[in-house]
Amino acid sequence: MNQNPSSPILLFDSGFGGLTVLAALREHLPQAPVIYAADLAGIPYGEKTEAEVAARAAGLLGRLAERFHPRLICIACNTASTIALGMVRDVLETPIVGTVPAIKPAAAMTQTGTIGLLGTAATIRQAYVDNLEAEFANGKRLLRHAAPELVAAAETKLRGGTPDPAIFTRAAQGLLHKEGGDRIDTVVLACTHFPLVQQELAEAFGNKVRFIDGAQGIARRIAYLTQGQSFDRREDDFAIVTGDGQNNAALLGGLEPFGIGRILRI
Repeated sequence: MNQNPSSPILLFDSGFGGLTVLAALREHLPQAPVIYAADLAGIPYGEKTEAEVAARAAGLLGRLAERFHPRLICIACNTASTIALGMVRDVLETPIVGTVPAIKPAAAMTQTGTIGLLGTAATIRQAYVDNLEAEFANGKRLLRHAAPELVAAAETKLRGGTPDPAIFTRAAQGLLHKEGGDRIDTVVLACTHFPLVQQELAEAFGNKVRFIDGAQGIARRIAYLTQGQSFDRREDDFAIVTGDGQNNAALLGGLEPFGIGRILRI
């Protein structure tokens, strides 16, 4: 493993949902240099096939690892993790942390025994999620709903825009209108984008549910795996994006609170 103190942690997502992981990581490792990579040319991953997601994630991470030599890679995207984590671990020697839906802590939190899960279409259909439910939510009820509109809404909000409130209403009703949905008291945000719009979702649910996401757990895992390593973060971190980079000024304004000072394109 590269022990150079300036060797970065690489956070990868289809867009900027992984900023929720970066915010948690800053609490645990404030001196860690971070490169944030967003595959804007490929967003949204949740509407792609498994083969497309696996090819994009593995290809981009291979190029980024070769160029920047990160000490650790975090796939800060539930869709990419549930589909491509095993493949990427097979081809890269760099330690890799994935992102999985926070079903285990949700099962511990719920009082009614009924949990809602909001994710992308690709995430909620994965056997990985079935296995998490069987292992950690046995005896509970897990209701899933695909809410792909929330990805674009989060990206819009990050750039200073105002998403259509109807988007959040549709996401909430998609769970609440399922059989037994009126008993949901805990909602898993199974996409790293979704905590960026948690306030809007809370209002859409009538402020009657609690939300849980995986950001803190991921940050703790990264801190554990890098325990004892030296970090030297001397300047603002930077983001790498694919795509045409529209709304650059607005995007940079949204990234600055997360300690990202510039944007590069590949």
